[in-house]
Amino acid sequence: MVNQNTLSMDVGFTHEDFAALLDKYDYHFSPGDVVAGTVFSLEPRGALIDIGAKTAAYIPIQEMSINRIDSPEEVLQSNETREFFILADENEDGQLTLSIRRIEYMRAWERVRQLQAEDATVRSLVFATNRGGALVRIEGLRGFIPGSHISTRKPKEELVGEELPLKFLEVDEERNRLVLSHRRALVERKMNRLEVGEVVIGTVRGIKPYGAFIDIGGVSGLLHISEISHDHIDTPHSVFNVNDELKVMIIDLDAERGRISLSTKQLEPEPGDMVKNPNVVYEKAEEMAAKYREQMKQAQDQVMKAVQESQAAQTEVVEETPAVTEEVEELPPATEE
Repeated sequence: MVNQNTLSMDVGFTHEDFAALLDKYDYHFSPGDVVAGTVFSLEPRGALIDIGAKTAAYIPIQEMSINRIDSPEEVLQSNETREFFILADENEDGQLTLSIRRIEYMRAWERVRQLQAEDATVRSLVFATNRGGALVRIEGLRGFIPGSHISTRKPKEELVGEELPLKFLEVDEERNRLVLSHRRALVERKMNRLEVGEVVIGTVRGIKPYGAFIDIGGVSGLLHISEISHDHIDTPHSVFNVNDELKVMIIDLDAERGRISLSTKQLEPEPGDMVKNPNVVYEKAEEMAAKYREQMKQAQDQVMKAVQESQAAQTEVVEETPAVTEEVEELPPATEE
């Protein structure tokens, strides 16, 4: 038998009471929150997501991925549950706007910071070029390679679609700057096979007032004007022309800065030979380089010997220091009585 009192109470439960009950158990969401949601409706340019709010949240297609997509089905599936970033507060219809792209951005920046800390070499395809350099994508983020850090003989425009090894120069999420270097990656790889004191054959690719840039196997090294000859030189143009082939010796490898320093001065049999008769320098390059390496070894041996003698002397002083006995001479008081 139906209880009439109960029936009358149920009928008295109004829409306002129901709304108040929903408000009581409603979750409060704020922009910046990361929440779990379930896809329950895919639309041509977006999707409706159940995150436990009174009204279904909405994610537009441009917020579904860090990469460009043409349809929601490329990223989402019906009834799929995953994390979403609350991008914007409720609109006039009480609907929240969500984003997956923002989560991917945060994780991508975290990943590239880790790669930079590890000094990792990454590879990426060039997807565009501009007057300043080339554009690539690293972990979905757009990175920039300055023209001065592109080490190739090709025009920049021909690099589109080519995969390059890259090193990180700058990772700044706050300023949205991701800058990379192709030159440094190549130099590091090349440096692993090069040694200071080694003679290599190179080609002059550029001449500046301060020196000449020499291509040695695909990477560029600097032959500074002070390392061309023992004789004074007004300008490198007086000794070299672009595309000249020459022998140079490596005098420094700076992997961190991606720089190779070269010298012909150290290869001169007689001071000024590079200016007067460069062919003699090239003919005796290996012989002079061997002497240079021997001199370097002797200098290193002398430094090592001096360090060892210094350490031995310190040890001897410690051993000769008399032990402190318990008998201590009585000292006068610091103040008069």
